[in-house]
Amino acid sequence: MTGRPEITDRVERYYSSKVAQHGPTPRGVDWNSPESQQLRFEQLLKVHSDDLPFSVNDYGCGYGALIEALDAQESEFTYRGFDLSAAMVAQAEQLFGDRPDATFTTRAADLGQADYTVASGIFNVRLDVDDEHWREYVLETIDAMIALSVRGVAFNMLTAYSDPGHMRADLYYADPSFYFDYCLRRFPRRVALLHDYDLYEFTILIRLDREGAR
Repeated sequence: MTGRPEITDRVERYYSSKVAQHGPTPRGVDWNSPESQQLRFEQLLKVHSDDLPFSVNDYGCGYGALIEALDAQESEFTYRGFDLSAAMVAQAEQLFGDRPDATFTTRAADLGQADYTVASGIFNVRLDVDDEHWREYVLETIDAMIALSVRGVAFNMLTAYSDPGHMRADLYYADPSFYFDYCLRRFPRRVALLHDYDLYEFTILIRLDREGAR
């Protein structure tokens, strides 16, 4: 991720503690249920809309659960997972390390360019970081994901239109129109905002027109 250790170090400790407590499960990556995790994957994978073989960077991969969602689509893909947490990556390698189409790393610099880069949940837990610095971090990370991608980018965020009674002080609730506008100004007519599924969040899809590797 971006060069902000004052943020990334805290995030790494948070998620390492979650996987230590709950293991390689949706709770271990701080989701409430397998169903909500799967629903998020379904939205993110809408960025891939054809039957061509493709490569994907999973930016904040956790224990690699996206691989199972890709398998369920019967896609032909090459997967690279990156996570700040060495404990997460260790779980991913234990589950999927014998697959020739999957690799994992704790260093964003190890990621090469892929057809798609996706991120699920990495912008949610801001802990005690103020909104301004967290937003700068989010935008830097989105830019990094775009730079790594040939055909598309997808990410999700908690929505500012959440039920106030259930909002937590340590989470970041984003204005979907701000991030939609940020992406749309760079890629006119090539950005989709999904805010109509049954979770208090949104997904943004960016479709790119570049030449590169599959």
